[in-house]
Amino acid sequence: MDVIQDLIQAISWDVIIGTSVRVLLILILGFALMSALRLVLGKLETRLIAQSKNSGETPGEATKRVETLIRLVRQGIRVVLWLTILLVVLKEIGVDVAPILASAGVVGLAVGFGAQNLVRDVISGFFFIMENQVRVGDVAIVNGTGGLVERMNFRTITLRDLGGAVHVFPNGTVNTLSNLTRDWSAYLMDIGVAYKEDPDHVIEIMRQVGAELREDPVLGRHMLGDIEVFGVDKFGDSAVTIKARIRTLPIRQWDVGREYLKRLKHAFDQAGVEIPFPHRTLYFGEASKPIALELAERARQQREDWTHSGQRTASADNVDTDG
Repeated sequence: MDVIQDLIQAISWDVIIGTSVRVLLILILGFALMSALRLVLGKLETRLIAQSKNSGETPGEATKRVETLIRLVRQGIRVVLWLTILLVVLKEIGVDVAPILASAGVVGLAVGFGAQNLVRDVISGFFFIMENQVRVGDVAIVNGTGGLVERMNFRTITLRDLGGAVHVFPNGTVNTLSNLTRDWSAYLMDIGVAYKEDPDHVIEIMRQVGAELREDPVLGRHMLGDIEVFGVDKFGDSAVTIKARIRTLPIRQWDVGREYLKRLKHAFDQAGVEIPFPHRTLYFGEASKPIALELAERARQQREDWTHSGQRTASADNVDTDG
């Protein structure tokens, strides 16, 4: 008991209370700085979005780009701020932070050599954001894999494809990146019709359906103009292909395109325009007849054989009767 009392009496409560108060104030200051940071970044985000809209950028595109940039800036500042607060707290409780900083420098140098891929990913992610190449909410094809960009940071980019699978790509490994929803999108179509159809008549029907779709109160506002019919694109095995395109707001091309194809099918049915299906005629060599004609001749030959056979049987019966 005497030893414990001596230890308690040896404790400098003034120092402990003073240190605790200073640590508490540092933590309160840290939370206050985080709140101020969120407020400042929120106002900055609003201002950047307004500036992007005034410069002519699509509102949805501006929002996605600014949100991605502000989120990454917030993450970086949060990490630096809390690391600084941690070092100050350690110094207040009597821990010498100089060796820690020196060790961190040595460890950072070692990690820099050993984690070159990580450094490459961070640098690539930084330029992805700064150059506005892709943003959260875009539909992109990364290294041949397409999907919706769900998350993006300085190290990785995350896609979710139509089947629900999540694909994560380190930024440094992105060799090819195709953004399908940058500024505007397009639905490209190859419409096949029978060779007997008049291409001018078909193109007129396609434009009429496009004009009707643009008057639609829901989907029409997503279209950026009339349908663009480029004309006859190629001659296929069983169809004449007419290429066309509909320009839409970002990520709206599939909704508009699918509705257009449905309406075009109904219009073709009403106008009697044939949408052909592939067919083949089989031959057994260059000099032989088509298989259909060959089968018909065989059937005719069999009927003749049966007829002659019946006549011979009838003649034999007559001979037997006379006898």
